[in-house]
Amino acid sequence: MKNNLKIKAIFVMAAGLLIGLSSCKNDDNNAEPQIEARVLTAQGDSTAIAGTLNEYRALLGEPLNREPNKTSGRREIDWDGVPAAFTNTNTFPGDFFNTVGDAVPNGRKRGAVFTTPGTGLRVSDNDFTDLTAGYSSQFAAFSPVRTFAAVGSNIVEVAFQVPGQTAPASVKGFGVVFSDVDDAGSTYMEFFDGNRSLGKFNAPTRTTAAGFSFLGVFFPNEKVTKVRIVSGNGALGTDVKDKTDGGQYDLVIMDDFLYSEPLPLP
Repeated sequence: MKNNLKIKAIFVMAAGLLIGLSSCKNDDNNAEPQIEARVLTAQGDSTAIAGTLNEYRALLGEPLNREPNKTSGRREIDWDGVPAAFTNTNTFPGDFFNTVGDAVPNGRKRGAVFTTPGTGLRVSDNDFTDLTAGYSSQFAAFSPVRTFAAVGSNIVEVAFQVPGQTAPASVKGFGVVFSDVDDAGSTYMEFFDGNRSLGKFNAPTRTTAAGFSFLGVFFPNEKVTKVRIVSGNGALGTDVKDKTDGGQYDLVIMDDFLYSEPLPLP
């Protein structure tokens, strides 16, 4: 029996909110459930994107949680509390923001664990200029002064756990502030419920020098257990130049992460 997959997508813009509805249907007319995604994007300097970030915060929910054992609200990561020992090194721990144990401060128990296929994860307080001096004119911090990126890869994956525990969890939405997105389609996020993709969503390109691009996606009816972030089309590294500085790649770094409270899976 033939089972050719057909995909239909509808996008509606209203009051700055992009709502995507997609449904999959095979030739036997067996419709799969629709996936509804509410997408907020913005580009420009920090002032220009601030309003959209606040809209997205409202969508994720109040309050901003700083301790474990919450059932609503949201979490944020701005990297600025990362200590010097884990700054400007490729050995930033992927579980730094969900290290478990009674001796770990509650502020670090935020339910997000990072991995990369590259050589490491790096938090920078100098816009990665210790890797390549030219990055000083390419990148900027949205919330000064620390920013984040993988090294040796342009991919970071975020898995969710119950804050302060190793139990797997899910969120309803996740957003990132990117710095220096030059090429359309070079920077995007793909969302997953287990192994099931909920879709790929592109970040907008920057509109100002050293400008920011924000992408936030919210799924009212889905559980997000993992997000794959693709930042540009090249990997940061020693002497790797951005295309606007004579290189061949669109290099992109990240600043603030925003996501709804990670809740335990059923």
